[in-house]
Amino acid sequence: MAPVLELKGVEAAYGKAKALHGIDLRVEPGEVVALLGANGAGKTTTFRVISGLMRPSAGEVRFDGASIAGCSADAVLRAGLAHCPEERHVWPEMTVEENLRLGAYLVSQRIEIERRMERIYLRFPRLKERRRQSAGTLSGGEQQMLAIGRALMSAPRLLLLDEPSLGLSPRMAKEVLAVIRELQGQGITVLLVEQNVHNALSVASRAYVFETGRVVAENTSQALLDSPDLLKAYLGG
Repeated sequence: MAPVLELKGVEAAYGKAKALHGIDLRVEPGEVVALLGANGAGKTTTFRVISGLMRPSAGEVRFDGASIAGCSADAVLRAGLAHCPEERHVWPEMTVEENLRLGAYLVSQRIEIERRMERIYLRFPRLKERRRQSAGTLSGGEQQMLAIGRALMSAPRLLLLDEPSLGLSPRMAKEVLAVIRELQGQGITVLLVEQNVHNALSVASRAYVFETGRVVAENTSQALLDSPDLLKAYLGG
């Protein structure tokens, strides 16, 4: 079976500052794969290239076998790849329900939008309780659930999650990790950036370790957990 996502030799730069130096990675259908690394290692830049927010300067990005390198973010979303960015970025003045509906802006049939909305409310009951509430008044954990729910409204085959537990209490972080496991159980492939290494490796089957825009290690989560010296060398602990 072909990978759902494959990067080969991907390079990217911010002006003259090179951020990615030949990234190679793959994600198989149904996998949860984590990108690990210190701040500035190139993880979020890799997500931006994949989702069409940034054009690569070299290399290939393939989704479901088709090249998406340099495609617009809108075209990437239409292809079935959704990006849930770091720091959630909900629209604070809009209600929970209005935020969710924005995630389905590509869907024209009202009955399908309502069906997707109900699935989100079943997965996140607190969002249903607060559906008329302004998103800016939600807790950090609830905003993260809303951001994930909004991304899921597009019914993606691959979901990019950038730092989903950032700034959350341990209890809320545990809930978010449980959602990721549930998504995998429902056949949604997930590529995850997560600063908390043990959280990431508890849900991912494999992980790539980034350093200064390069992949310096790739292995199963268990193998990486069994290599504390490697993790300490590249991640500081």
